[in-house]
Parts: sequence; C-alpha cells; structure tokens
Amino acid sequence: MAGYGWDTGRVFDTQVYPSESATDTRANIEKKFVEFLRTFRIDNVFLYRDQLRQNLIIKQYFLEVDMAHLMSYDEDLTNMVKEKPGEYLPLFEDALKTVAKQNNYFTESGDIPDCQVMLLSNANPFPLRSLDALSISKMVRISGIIISASTLAAKATYVHIMCRSCRHNKVLPVNGGFAGVQLPRKCDSDPDATGTKECVLDPYVIVHDKSKFVDQQTLKLQETPGMVPVGELPRHLLLSADRFLTNKVVPGTRVTVTGIFSIFNQNHSNKTGGAVAVRSPYLRVVGMQVDVDGNGRGIRTFTEEEEDEFLHMSRKENLYEEFASSIAPSIYGHIDIKKAIACLLFGGSKKVLPDGMRLRGDINVLLLGDPGTAKSQLLKFVEKVAPIGVYTSGKGSSAAGLTASVIRDPGTREFYLEGGAMVLADGGVVCIDEFDKMREEDRVAIHEAMEQQTISIAKAGITTILNSRTSVLAAANPVFGRYDDMKSPGENIDFQSTILSRFDLIFIVKDEHNEVRDATIARHVLQVHMNTHVKEREAAGDIDIQKMRSYISYCKTKCAPRLTEEAAKKLSSHFVEMRSKARSFANPADGATTATKSAVPITVRQLEAIIRISESLAKLRLAPTASEVHVDEAMRLFNHSTMDAVQSGLVDGFDSRSEFSQRVMMIEEQIRRRLMPGSKVSVKVILAELTSQGFEEQAVSKAIDILVRRDVLQYSQRRMVLFRTMA
Repeated sequence: MAGYGWDTGRVFDTQVYPSESATDTRANIEKKFVEFLRTFRIDNVFLYRDQLRQNLIIKQYFLEVDMAHLMSYDEDLTNMVKEKPGEYLPLFEDALKTVAKQNNYFTESGDIPDCQVMLLSNANPFPLRSLDALSISKMVRISGIIISASTLAAKATYVHIMCRSCRHNKVLPVNGGFAGVQLPRKCDSDPDATGTKECVLDPYVIVHDKSKFVDQQTLKLQETPGMVPVGELPRHLLLSADRFLTNKVVPGTRVTVTGIFSIFNQNHSNKTGGAVAVRSPYLRVVGMQVDVDGNGRGIRTFTEEEEDEFLHMSRKENLYEEFASSIAPSIYGHIDIKKAIACLLFGGSKKVLPDGMRLRGDINVLLLGDPGTAKSQLLKFVEKVAPIGVYTSGKGSSAAGLTASVIRDPGTREFYLEGGAMVLADGGVVCIDEFDKMREEDRVAIHEAMEQQTISIAKAGITTILNSRTSVLAAANPVFGRYDDMKSPGENIDFQSTILSRFDLIFIVKDEHNEVRDATIARHVLQVHMNTHVKEREAAGDIDIQKMRSYISYCKTKCAPRLTEEAAKKLSSHFVEMRSKARSFANPADGATTATKSAVPITVRQLEAIIRISESLAKLRLAPTASEVHVDEAMRLFNHSTMDAVQSGLVDGFDSRSEFSQRVMMIEEQIRRRLMPGSKVSVKVILAELTSQGFEEQAVSKAIDILVRRDVLQYSQRRMVLFRTMA
C-alpha cells in the first residue's frame, strides 16, 4: 500500500453520489471558452481577441460570436450552449472578462466592466408557431417584424438589500429577462454577532444606490405575413433585450433574433383567478440580425458576380419592356399599367432641400376600373416582388391600422406606439385593395403619409412623427361598380380631388367588349390553366421574382438620378400645355356644370409626378441622369393614364358628356313611343327613321344598347330585328 501513497498525511476524497464528470465543472467550461476566445483564428488572424481589444478601446463592452466558429472549434461546447444557454452564457461572459484581464485590455478607469456576448447564427429560423413547452430554456432563432418597442427601463442585475432592524447587508443576483427576485422572509444574520434579538418577518428593504442596473427594452415581434396561414391572425411574441442590444431596432424593422425561450408570471397577483402554475412565454434576446434582404433600411451587400450580372442587365436594349412584361406575366395585356408598376417599384430620387424641406421620391398609382380586370392580382404580385410589401383591403382597414395606434402596456400601464401598415412598409410598397370601400375619415388619415411621407400622432399625451416612406398602389371600382360611359368622370370617380392629386398616375381600366380581344384573352387564360403558358414564358426568358427583387434593391441603393437641363426645359413647356388642356376640358364652350368638370385635378404635384417617373426610368437603367428620352416616356405614360382620365368626359362630336346624355334620353323616349309592347321592327328601319329626324347614329346605337340592357327591347333573328317586351 505504501507504494500507492495511501499512508501519507493527506486528505483524500471520493464521489459518493454520481455527479458531472470533472471535465464539465464550471471552471473547466469557462477555461474552454477562454481558450476559444484566445486561440480561434482564421488565416492567422486572431478574430475574437483582436475584436475584443478594438471594442474595449471604443467603450463598446460586447463581443459578437458566430456560432459556426464555436461549432468548428468544439462541437460539444456548442451543443451545451444551445441546450442550456441560461447556464453557460454567464460563463462565456466571465471568460470574456478573463481574456481581457490576461491580455491587459484595461480601460481608462483601469478596470474592466462586465462584457456582453452576442451570438450570431446562420441556422434556419424556427417558425413562431412551432415554439412549445419543449423549447423552454433552449436557444431558438426566429424571424419576424418588430411592431412595437418600449422606452428603456433599468433592470437590476444585483440587488443590494438591508435589514431594517439589524442593518445586515446582503447582495442578491437577479436573472436576466423578465425574471424578478424574491426577498428573504427572515433575516439570516447571526443574532450573537449583532447583539440584538431576532428580527421581524419580511425585514429587508432594497438599497437602490448600491444595486447594479443595466438597460432593458421590451420589444414585440410579429410573424412575417408570408408565414401566417390563411384565415389566422399573426402571432406575437414578447422580446426582452438588454445592455447593447437595446435601441437597435424601430417598429417596422424585419429581424432575425437568437434568444433563450423563457417564461414569466404575467399575473403578479392571483386575484383574477388565473392558475398559479401558468406562465407566459417570452424570448431573452442574445443576438439580433437586421434582415437587410427584406428591408429597405439595412444596406444589403452584393457579391461581385451579382453586381456584374446587374450591370449586364442594365445595358440590355429592351430591359424596360422585358421588366414590364415580367410583372404578373399570367395577366394578359395592361402593358402601360405594368410599366407604371415597374416605375413604382424603382421610385424616383428623394431630395432634401437646403431649408430642410423633403420632396418624396416614391410614386403612387391608382387603378380605377371594372371588376374582372385583374387589379387585385396585380396588387398581390407587387406585394411579392417588392423588397418590402404590405397588402391590405380597404374595407377591413381602419385609420389606426393603416397609420399607427396607441396601446397601453398592461404591465407598466404606460402608453406606447404600435405601427400600422404604412409604418411597417417604410421603404417599400403598400397595396390597398378596395380603396373605394374605405370610410372617408380613414382615407383622410393617409393624406399626410402619401405626400409628406410622415405620420403625425397626437394621442394620450404622445406627440410624435413616424416615417412612412412608402409607395401606394391602390385599386378601386367606380361608383356604380362598372364604369358608366353615359356619366362624366366626376360622377364615376367618387374621390375627393385632395386624394386624387396625390396619385402620380391614375389608370381607368375599362372592360371593353371586343370580339378579337376577347378571343385572345380567352386563349391566354386557357393556356394559363393548362400550364402551357409557363413553358412559353420560360422559353421567352422572363426575369424571375427573386432576380427582380434583388435588381430593385441594387438600383435603389446605388442610383439616384437627376434631370438634365434639356429634359427640364421640355417638362416645363409640357406642364403649361397640360394645364391649359385640363382647363379647356373643365370649362367647355357651352359652360359646363360642376358635375362635368375635370374629376382629376392637374396641379404642380402632377409635374413632380412626371419628374419622379423620369427618374425611375433612368434608375431602371442605372443611368446617373434622366434625359429627354426618359421624359418622353414619362409624358407618354402620364398622357395614357391621368390625362386620359381627365379627357374621358368628352364624346366624339359633342361638346360635353351631358349633351350626349340628353340626346340619348330623347332617342329612348322616341323608341318607346314608336314601338308598342309586343311589336317588332327591323334595326335598319329604326336607325334610318331616327337619323332622318336629325339624331346622330352613335347616340341611337347607345340608346338601343341601354334599352336592351334594361330588357325593354330584345334582339331576334340574328340581331336584325328588335322586339319590344311587355316591360
């Protein structure tokens, strides 16, 4: 036995109960973290050691660690961090402090404060709906949109408590997140040492001056719209961010968050009858990555291959036509509307004047037309292809839902702002369907957002301004469901001129009955349903959605064109001409009534609209300036949309729409007198009779169409004979 050393004067110990192996003790794990931070390198660069030194010099007491690097260094250690992050992250932070001390990274004051570890990960995000009880205390990675952010609060990390009776001091550590601390019920000081009797129950009070605090912020994360199943509400999750992870995001930012899935007791008192053991989930944030791919705020980095591909694309001769035809390729025709949507996606150049005034660069488009003209499908496609897109229907949208709402926090009883659709789409496109079904007061709420691109809030003592730098693509039906040619644009378009002037392009989409066009559309729709159209498209080489989205992001970040001198001169003369045209339509020779006046106002906003469209066309080609060619195309688009809407009050051969309507009503009366119920007459005969009385053939044909639609007349014998019904 002597050879083994058992009889030497030393104390030996052995494990009685099974416990963790010696390699998994806290000291050993911390040692592993220290080794990782000191020795990990890529191409002879000690990545984390150098980064820590740089951060401490600029007083940024944190370090971002990539989980992939930790995995390549020690797989078991990484799995431990993923399975029990609440236990191992404090050890990681202690290791950070140890490395700083070992390398003499002292700050000006001579000591090293507590450093924060932020974890970055490239793992696939976990769906918010799949988080369950099994995920509690595990590390998860989820993505979504931040919809509200609270003000900063002070969260204690160490609470200094003192006994009221015997002045006994004690320091209690507090867990991160929403976890609280339970004060001891009894004083645990030694009565003999203090010389006093036993202290009363609940003796401790908190000494705030000696406690340690860190910043904490509560965020609210909502699922991305693409993850929400049809017919269900988007889910929310509370996030708790502390120290250097606070004030990193604003409402509307798309983020991917790495954190510890935790629980807290929401009902502090059990008076409401809630179950004692039920806890609410939240996420303690340990890493946050702003999603620059789907967000206009973050600057996305492009690889050299992508840049070369995009530059090659921008030099294509027919890029504008190809890009327009790639927008909703399954929808036939509407090529001008698709070109306008292409301009809307790229947008013009926003300008900040020397006096601080801002001019918007985003383009707003209104599609006004008959049902069945694929307006909603275009909107749905734009929501998919825009880097940030929010789709909403007018009937189900309130003013607060579009702009912002003020919510009272149930925990702190404080008010905070929750961003609506226009705020969430900052830097993107808002698609508003059924624009005409919105209540008037809700529509007025977006006036400011469309022109000034801000949303002012003055509610419940909160006075603030939110950004809503977004384009609006709206779709609406005319007053009577269909566009009525017999009525003026003013009677068809039930919008105030205040909102109409904010739209850069207004398209009136009519479902015209044309045999050749109907046959082409029918063939096209059938091909789409038989999937042959998809093959044709692939052969044609249309741009796919992902490439379009990347190209739009690239052009928006790299290019901000300006007008050339020649283009500006051309535009100024064109604007004067537009105003005089609009005036002549609004005030025809015979003196128009208010109903027949131009429904669409032509103001200085329309001049700015053409400038923006010219800039967007230049941006599409990555050109630094918008030349006369771009201005010509912008003017053509404007004339085919908004100016057509202004001019649609005139009918060939008549001074105004009202005169034409009167003539048609007179002809209707003549036909009713001429044909008794049950009698028949040849179409040729009645046309000849009425034209001989001085009526125009165009007005006679219109009157017959109206009476046939009302079932007063019926066609028979291959539309050659008219039969008067009993109606």
